[in-house]
Amino acid sequence: MLKGLGGLGDMAKMMKAAQEMQTKMTQLQEDMHSQMVTGESGAGLVKAVCSCKGELKSLDIDPSIFNSDDKEVVEDLILAAIKDAQQKASDKAQEEMGKLTEGMGLPKDMKLPF
Repeated sequence: MLKGLGGLGDMAKMMKAAQEMQTKMTQLQEDMHSQMVTGESGAGLVKAVCSCKGELKSLDIDPSIFNSDDKEVVEDLILAAIKDAQQKASDKAQEEMGKLTEGMGLPKDMKLPF
């Protein structure tokens, strides 16, 4: 028996694992476009919905906040809701990535480029 064949078997396993990881990463990328999170500000007066990729999809603004004297407050609430949704999207993406890397036997907090 050649000792080198054991190394080839390990390499084949690594290549198969890399292909599985790539497939799962592609699926995760697609899922991030369809999964939505909702950010809020002003105790729910302004709500922003983002995909888990951070794309703003919709805004819901309670009409009670529309008053010309409060224009800056309304703008701040809108920005706060969008930032909250984007942070939740980022957190969800990290959580899903952690599940993927952990499932592949990699450290949960490993950062993968995408």
